Amino acid sequence: MIDETHDPGLESWVDSANRPGCDFPIQNLPLGVFRTPDNGQPRIGTAIGDFVLDASEWIRGETLNGYMALAQQERREIRRQLSKALAKGSERRELIPQASCEMLLPAAIGDYTDFYASIHHATNVGSMFRPDNPLLPNYKHLPVAYHGRSSTIVVSGTPVQRPSGQLGAGVFGASKELDYELELGIFLGPGNRLGEPVAIEAASEQIAGVCLLNDWSARDIQRWEYQPLGPFLAKNFATSVSPWLITWEALAPFRVPPVEHDTPVLPYLQSQSETALDITLEVWLRAAGMPRATRISSSHVRDLYWTVPQMIAHHSSNGCALRPGDLLGSGTVSGPEKSNRGCLLELTWKGAEPLELAPGIVRRFLENGDEVVFSGYCERDGFRRIGFGSCSGMIFPGPQ
Repeated sequence: MIDETHDPGLESWVDSANRPGCDFPIQNLPLGVFRTPDNGQPRIGTAIGDFVLDASEWIRGETLNGYMALAQQERREIRRQLSKALAKGSERRELIPQASCEMLLPAAIGDYTDFYASIHHATNVGSMFRPDNPLLPNYKHLPVAYHGRSSTIVVSGTPVQRPSGQLGAGVFGASKELDYELELGIFLGPGNRLGEPVAIEAASEQIAGVCLLNDWSARDIQRWEYQPLGPFLAKNFATSVSPWLITWEALAPFRVPPVEHDTPVLPYLQSQSETALDITLEVWLRAAGMPRATRISSSHVRDLYWTVPQMIAHHSSNGCALRPGDLLGSGTVSGPEKSNRGCLLELTWKGAEPLELAPGIVRRFLENGDEVVFSGYCERDGFRRIGFGSCSGMIFPGPQ
């Protein structure tokens, strides 16, 4: 629902929030969990311009799980109250510079499921290993996914240790083909009872908000272990998420028609709503010695073959219970062009086409000291641009 909180003419008494190109204007109001050097207690806040407003007056607790458990109408009302409090003309409140805040995971994440929703990514990867049959027979019939490991989900900025694992028969060692995966993260709430599937037309009520997600992947470990049950140690060593929850309500102006399917889907996956999201995602990479990161790809969530409501409807179709704070990953978000490929496996075509970052600096896969930074934003004529902040991680070597 688009309402007065999305008005592009609305301004804040926080001057930096009115700056063109700002990630966090008053039309955004993302939520996160933070603490400061003088107060180690985790608190819930909303980002506004270059600052954070303590939002404990509206949302209690040390995580956003309670907020995620609220009904959609209750979450929408909290957004209205925050918008009024920060609108130009309202009484000024104490703000905390974002630079002085330590951001924490936004929720206590009980379960994590990673999907494979980009047909462009699935086709590219399939072409590398199955040139005659890139897409498996089930791909256009259901949203493929696997269950990940919530204990190794970390907040943006946390260093990522290069994993070790089996690389082949009788071979154990550090991964030589470490990769990132550009994904959209989706936080769920309020959930459903065990045995009661979520109907697709009600699925959007289960979306608390979204974030940036990097599902780090060790391709050589994955190549050896994934048959017959799929990813395991190649992916569960670390998953990074951005700290700010971009609420489902903030994304209302940026919903678009989904990708058309050329294969009919079953009724429980059919929707009449415009439930795809028009979000631009970018990958930036900085090697050690480079003064700044360089953008290496850009892709669009609107190109995903499966929408978030379809993921939720399928996930719960067998009666699986979803809970507030559960996290879904979209899977690598890639597009039709080479510049839209959301991981190095695709960008370098399994290492055969090295990526030049700067003169004399090329990459097939990630090296120690490399820093990967994701960014994201939504833009549409007639509405204010909103941003996602960033999701970053630097690679360091594991035990020798």
